[in-house]
Amino acid sequence: MPELSSLLAFGLICLGMVLTPGPNMIYLISRSICQGRVAGLISLGGVALGFVVYMLCAALGITALLMAVPFAYDALKLGGALYLLYLAWQAVKPGGRSAFQLRDLPQDGPRRLFMMGFVTNLLNPKVAVIYLSLLPQFIVPDGHGSVLAQSLVLGFTQIMISVSVNALIALSAGSIASFLAAKPLWQLVQRWLMGTVLAGLAVRMALEGRR
Repeated sequence: MPELSSLLAFGLICLGMVLTPGPNMIYLISRSICQGRVAGLISLGGVALGFVVYMLCAALGITALLMAVPFAYDALKLGGALYLLYLAWQAVKPGGRSAFQLRDLPQDGPRRLFMMGFVTNLLNPKVAVIYLSLLPQFIVPDGHGSVLAQSLVLGFTQIMISVSVNALIALSAGSIASFLAAKPLWQLVQRWLMGTVLAGLAVRMALEGRR
């Protein structure tokens, strides 16, 4: 079982990342606005399955990697910190586009909605970075259970946070989009708040000593 402090820190990073617009959020919001909340939630089911696939593959791979390469932590930590800085820049850069701007999507059936959510998540670089670069930083190889078990606990934590937040966003996408369209200042505040949080997490990760 991971340390409570590690679990909380990992959860905070996952929350910051899921609130930053990316392929999953943009697709779910667009689908919910264009086709309704039910379509958004069906698509979210596919996204959740994609998380499970990533978690299982990464947990097995991370277990093998950390046992074979002692300095893998340093490389993964640097990669994760750089990607968080990239997300921070994407949030605050001039001309950045809000995820709540409407994208026109065709009307699709439940099976296609589910599969498109699944594929969108599998092709999402943000999710790959979470599991291959961020998650290993919160695993303690000695004294807290096996690396595989810790990876699974952290992975399920990320899935619960991401699915819960995305479900709320899908259910309220229309209302949020209307609110932000009427109040552009709030869009700017939201972007800078997310950018600041992500940049702070990146600096913390880069400066944190090896476990």
